[in-house]
Amino acid sequence: MGNGKVTVMPGVFPKSARAFRNFAGFALLAALVCGATSARAAEYITLSNGFNLICDHRAPDGSKVRLYLDSGNSNFIEVDPSEIASSEFVSLPVPVPDANPVSNPAPQRADEKLSDAELHQLLAPAGAAHNLDTDLLASVVREESAGHTRAISRAGAEGLMQLMPSTATDLGVANAFAPADNIKGGTAYLDALLRRYHDNLALALAAYNAGPAVVDRYHGIPPYRETQLYVARVIHEFNRRIAARKAHPLTQVATAVR
Repeated sequence: MGNGKVTVMPGVFPKSARAFRNFAGFALLAALVCGATSARAAEYITLSNGFNLICDHRAPDGSKVRLYLDSGNSNFIEVDPSEIASSEFVSLPVPVPDANPVSNPAPQRADEKLSDAELHQLLAPAGAAHNLDTDLLASVVREESAGHTRAISRAGAEGLMQLMPSTATDLGVANAFAPADNIKGGTAYLDALLRRYHDNLALALAAYNAGPAVVDRYHGIPPYRETQLYVARVIHEFNRRIAARKAHPLTQVATAVR
């Protein structure tokens, strides 16, 4: 991805920051996303420097244009109009809170959609082992399988984090449908991709979706709508989760220790 000039304002973080590996990970804009809100359409913008942005709204500011993170007016990226190469409106999924969290999940034998509490118990140790934020892993799981333990993609990827059989084998995952094993393998794979791309979250997620060979071929996020929106949705969901954690710290702590 390019290094063209983008003015970074308070509340927006640089794209290659390592901070997303811990609670300061609200820095998620490390990669590319201005967070869109709720169900209304967001604007998907491609900048001439290689950034892809999802913004709630934009507004002129003299000779510049401000691309806003949310419905407020405090967090934004300021660019020259000439830096906006293209834009289109997209709809992002609306998070649906789990109505029946389970404090002591039972072993999963059949296809089942895990609750946030069940996922947390599986994701927390995997995240700690690789120094990755649990909410980042949860955001990947949401996009990959929506929490279904026996999800299978058209390409044959399996389980919560949608591991291809060959990748699962390389990672030592004997049963990709075993939730804990799948998450351990998927987390290790994401960590390896982050290291490969020097903690550039956007590139790591693009490689998780399309494969590292494709990312290397294009020297950045490939020009595939599916992959571009995949990266945007995962980072949007991660931002949403971190914002909720910061807004309701006591509730989040109580949930985490159930």
